[in-house]
Amino acid sequence: MNAPLSHARTTSRARALVSPSGIEIWHVEDYTVPLVSMEFAFVGGAAQDPEGMAGLANLMAGTLDEGAGPHDASAFQERLEEKAIELSFDAGRDRVDGSLRTLSEHVEAAFELLALAVNQPRFDQAAIDRVRSQIISGLRREESDPGARARDRLNALAFEGHSYARPADGRIPELQAITRKDVVAQHQALFGRDALHIAVVGAIAPEQLTALVEKAFGSLPAKARLATIADIGVGHAGHREIVPLDIPQSTLYLAMPGIARKDPDFMAAMLVNHILGGGSFTSRLWMEVREKRGLAYSVWSSLSNRHHAETFIAGTATSNERVAESLSIMLAEIARMAEAGPTEEEMARTKAFLIGSYALRFDTSRKIANQLLEIAIEKLGIDYIDRRNDEVAAVALPQMQAVARRLFAGREPLVVVAGQPKGL
Repeated sequence: MNAPLSHARTTSRARALVSPSGIEIWHVEDYTVPLVSMEFAFVGGAAQDPEGMAGLANLMAGTLDEGAGPHDASAFQERLEEKAIELSFDAGRDRVDGSLRTLSEHVEAAFELLALAVNQPRFDQAAIDRVRSQIISGLRREESDPGARARDRLNALAFEGHSYARPADGRIPELQAITRKDVVAQHQALFGRDALHIAVVGAIAPEQLTALVEKAFGSLPAKARLATIADIGVGHAGHREIVPLDIPQSTLYLAMPGIARKDPDFMAAMLVNHILGGGSFTSRLWMEVREKRGLAYSVWSSLSNRHHAETFIAGTATSNERVAESLSIMLAEIARMAEAGPTEEEMARTKAFLIGSYALRFDTSRKIANQLLEIAIEKLGIDYIDRRNDEVAAVALPQMQAVARRLFAGREPLVVVAGQPKGL
C-alpha cells in the first residue's frame, strides 16, 4: 500500500511522496542523527470560528493531546514521556498546526499516539475546562498588555465585519459559553485530508513514512467542512485610535494594504520592507527612531500574509511623551521610501544579507520541516528552496522603487496606540 516512489517529484533537498489515500508528504531523508521531525497543518484555523465562538479552534487544538482513544490525559502524556516523544498542537488564524518529534527507534509508537490524537481525541470535559481556564488566564493578563490590546484593536478596525477581526485566542465570555459539543463539531469540520499539509525530515525511509502517515491520517474525511472566507483589504485608512491604558509607555501599530505572496513583485517588496523596517539594526526606521534619537528600544515593520488579507504593519513602543514624535518619524520614512525607493547600496547590502542568512533557516531538522511546510501551504513549489536565492538576486532596483510606490505612495495608515500618548 506504499506510494510508488518512481512517481515522486524530487529536488536536491526534498521529495514529494503520496500516501494510498492521496495525502502528499514532503520528505527529506536524513540519517545524520536518529531523529524524525514532522510538521503538519490543517488549513482552516481560528478564521473558521463561528460568530460568537471566538477561540473555539484554539480551545479544540489545546485539548487534542489531553487524552485520546483509551488513554485519559494523564495516561496519554505518560506514554509520550516514556519514549521522549514531543507532540503538540496549536491553532493560528488560518490553520491548525501540529508538531511531532521523536527518536527514530520510537517512530512507530509516536505515530500511534498521533493517530489517536488526530482521529480519536477524547475531549473529556475536565480537560476542556482545564485548558479553557489556562486560556482565560492568559487573556486576563493581556488586558493590561499594551501590545496585545493594540494588536486586537488594530485587527478589529482593519478587518471590521470579517472573521479576522476576532481575536484568535478568543474572548472570555464566548470561551466560557463554548460546550464540549462545539469542540467536537469544530474538530470534525476542520480535520479533512484535503486541508492537510505535511513535511517530514529525518531518519525514516519513504516506504515506512508513507505507511505511517496513512495510518495516522488516512481515515480522516476526504474533505474538511470549511466555511467560505472572503478576501478583505485593510479598512479605516487614515483613522487614529487610542486604547486608554494607565501605563508610562505606549505601544503603537500602523497598518496599510500589503502584497500577496504569489504577486510577481513580492520578492522586491520583501527587500523594500527589510530596508525600511524589517532589518532590525540596519533598517531606516531603526536608525532614525532608535539610533539617532533614542525614542524607542525597538521599531520594526513586516509584510503579513494571511490567506485572505495582505497587510503591511509597523510598530514601536515608547514613552507616552514621545509617541507623536515617533509616529511622525515613521510616517516620514515611509513617505521617503515611497518617493525615492531604496538606494543601490541598500539593495546590495540587503541582498547579501538575505542570501547569506537563508541557510540559517535549515540548520535543524525541525527548522527544515517548518520551512517546507510554509512553502507547501503557500504553494510556492517543492523546488522553492533551490530557487529562492536566485529570485532574490534577480530583483532590480527599478522594480524595488516601483513596488515602494505601489505599497506606500498616497496611502494613509490605520494607527492604533495603546497607552496614554501625548500629542495625538
